[in-house]
Amino acid sequence: MRPVLHSLAWLATLLAAGAAFGFEIDYDTRRPAALVECDDALYRGQRERAIACYTQHLARTPDRHVQAEAAWRINDLRRANDLFRALVNVSPQAVYERVRWGYLFLQTHQHAQAVELFREALDIDPNDVSAKLGLARVLAERFEGGARGLVEEVLARDQDQIGAHLLAARMSLEEGKYDDAKTALDRAARIVRQRKLPPLEVDSLRAALELVRNRDPERWLKSIRSYNPHYGGVYEQLAHFEIMRRRYREATAFLRQAVAAEPDLWSAHAELGLNLLRLGDIEQARGHLTTAYSGDPYSPVIVNSLRLLDRMNEFELATTTLDVGGTPVEVRARLHRREAPALQPYVTELARAGIEAFSRRYDFQLAEPVTLELYPDHDDFAVRVAALPGIGLLGVTFGYVVAMDSPSGRPRGEFHWGSTLWHELAHVFTLEATDHRVPRWLSEGISVFEEWRTGPTPGVSIPPEFMSALHEDKLLPIEDLDSGFIRPSYPTQIQVSYVQAGLVCLFIEERWGFERLAALLKAFAREVTTAQAVEAVLKTPPSAFDREFKAYLRARFARTLDNLAEFERAYQNAQAALEREQWSAAAEAARRAVALYPEHVGPGSPALLLAHALERAGQRAEALAALEAYRAAGGWDPGALRELARWLDEVGRSQEATEVLASLNYVDPLAPELHAELGERWLAAGRAEQALREFRVLQSFSDADRAAAHFGAARALRALGEAEQSRRELLDALAAAPYFRPAQALLLQMIEERTRHD
Repeated sequence: MRPVLHSLAWLATLLAAGAAFGFEIDYDTRRPAALVECDDALYRGQRERAIACYTQHLARTPDRHVQAEAAWRINDLRRANDLFRALVNVSPQAVYERVRWGYLFLQTHQHAQAVELFREALDIDPNDVSAKLGLARVLAERFEGGARGLVEEVLARDQDQIGAHLLAARMSLEEGKYDDAKTALDRAARIVRQRKLPPLEVDSLRAALELVRNRDPERWLKSIRSYNPHYGGVYEQLAHFEIMRRRYREATAFLRQAVAAEPDLWSAHAELGLNLLRLGDIEQARGHLTTAYSGDPYSPVIVNSLRLLDRMNEFELATTTLDVGGTPVEVRARLHRREAPALQPYVTELARAGIEAFSRRYDFQLAEPVTLELYPDHDDFAVRVAALPGIGLLGVTFGYVVAMDSPSGRPRGEFHWGSTLWHELAHVFTLEATDHRVPRWLSEGISVFEEWRTGPTPGVSIPPEFMSALHEDKLLPIEDLDSGFIRPSYPTQIQVSYVQAGLVCLFIEERWGFERLAALLKAFAREVTTAQAVEAVLKTPPSAFDREFKAYLRARFARTLDNLAEFERAYQNAQAALEREQWSAAAEAARRAVALYPEHVGPGSPALLLAHALERAGQRAEALAALEAYRAAGGWDPGALRELARWLDEVGRSQEATEVLASLNYVDPLAPELHAELGERWLAAGRAEQALREFRVLQSFSDADRAAAHFGAARALRALGEAEQSRRELLDALAAAPYFRPAQALLLQMIEERTRHD
């Protein structure tokens, strides 16, 4: 579920969830007094009385601001927008009206326009707390840094700002800082009581606090029902925090309560539809999303999701039952029909390997079928998981449902789809083995760790942004590591937190053994904090763990950390020398860069510079060794691996070359020439089943040599003893190319053999 890496399911789902929970209370003391009676009826669930009141104001009052607010409340959003625009045009220095207009844009999912209005208001009055809170809210909903700083500015100026306390409480709840959330809610509740304001939003967050602390929230639900029996927002709020904890079934139950209590709560219908999609219930999802659209046609989340559902008939669902240690496990692959024949064999093969490995390593048997969805259009995938195109994710896991980019969802060879699938399969186990209680850092950490240890590209790959963060002492304590995924404080913190979490798991394995890591995961099968689990399983307090872990990292990466500047110089010198075609100088500089930072095997790896420079310098043997070391460390650049296979062939290591080329199926499986070559290689190696698979895949490509593909399948089937099927493939080859002499010769040979046998 990391940006431009793997998955952040929780972040994707939250970004999709939108901003508003039903109606919202305007706590600003500038709210027109004429609206108090209408507002009170609305807040108490007396909807008809409230609408009549707002409608009367809209028809009779000359006050355009009151008209705008009234139109907003009766959902005449176009009229409200026109009225706010007229207000601002007439009074260019208007602040409160500008802020309220911004909130209208927030409700209609137009964040950029809202931010522009909040900033305009602050240009006029730099101290306007409502404008600052509007900006903070946008940042908070996008899970970006900066929101808390704005809230603190507001509270430093005025401790009685209810909205600031509520936003602070909400962020604290999302970040797992429950004591801070309680403090903020207690302050908000005191002010609400003093001013005799509706307690709905305060009590909703209090109910959420009880929920995340695994207590019964009924006390606050009862309080809300007594004030407004039709307030669905509280259940939507509870669902939000269940989604934060990746408990999608529990969230679905709350969302059903939300729409039952408030049938026209469009945001709850939308979220219920999205949540049902996460659980794989496409038809029910469509129904709720359609309902949501009827009341909120402005939502890109709803519109994008419905458009994607309209295209789902372009996908095929293939079900395979795997035997995993004597236990049947059903795997459902939902693939686009133009890619399904080429991808399904490798998806199924990798799923089998992953499920077998994780079942054994974590002693957990899957209880439901696993659904794997691969999207050739990245924006379709983005809409599937976040309902918003353009997000920088590769894969997301919702319990037993995995969604990800297919190999064609990114430019050819840009990402290792096999590692992404492996990463997501690990999430299936960590989530389900703990009933979705595992903290984010451990679930993501185990997925990264398993990529390094057991995945298709084993090797500990450490990107430069992590090394910089380690050098600058920016890593988080283990108790606070989740916050690095939720609301990053610097641009690369999410990526850094992924790697840190993976290294935490690696450290635990090396320090205490893998069994302790598996035991740590199992500790979260019940409600425990990270601190409690670490102390119980590893027998060390979190503070001591942090000290040991820091020392471990400093020792493991000492050479790189102590020579970052020298590494950068060597790397740049290697690049410059390559550009000047000074091969020996380039090789010397690149060799130094690799020695200083051997774990840098991702994009732009110095190992690739070294291999290239050595090859051009005429040192092919050394270049081959450099690429072998690169691959052993986890490097998978497809161009480099093809070069490695060619060089291995040239020195007579054809079997190893074939294995290297086979690994490219998990990077670039949509290349017909790869399958043609692998089919021939497997045939030559006497591995007819693998050869048949490659030729079958080759047949699925419209631009493949049809005759050669059928001829290859015919030879593989003949080797497997399937003479009749082999003859049919030969006839298909000749139908594609009637004068294809190899097929003619083999068919004649098989006829003669059959005649002699008869």
